[in-house]
Amino acid sequence: MPKGFNPMQQVKALQEKMTRMQEELALRKVEASAGGGMVTVEVNGKQEVLSIKIDRQVVDPEDIEMLQDLIVAAVNDGLRRAQEMAASEMGKLAGGLNIPGLNIPGLF
Repeated sequence: MPKGFNPMQQVKALQEKMTRMQEELALRKVEASAGGGMVTVEVNGKQEVLSIKIDRQVVDPEDIEMLQDLIVAAVNDGLRRAQEMAASEMGKLAGGLNIPGLNIPGLF
């Protein structure tokens, strides 16, 4: 083993960087919409839905199913975008390495 090479220290440093990255991702937000902006959602990097905005024009008591479909579509798009953002940031952290068994719940 080369002098100064301490794998446990490197693992610990990577864990600390990952913890900081998760904290930063919790503060970052993505926005997604459906129905031409009639339903908009905001999701953070922890994949938590922060807000849902619904345009009054899409609220039709005779067509609740359409509103439900728009909400589902917007939320799914927001979650997908949050996952992509997290994967991109974590990829930068890992330096593009594919580390088998490195699975961070809620990020991939």
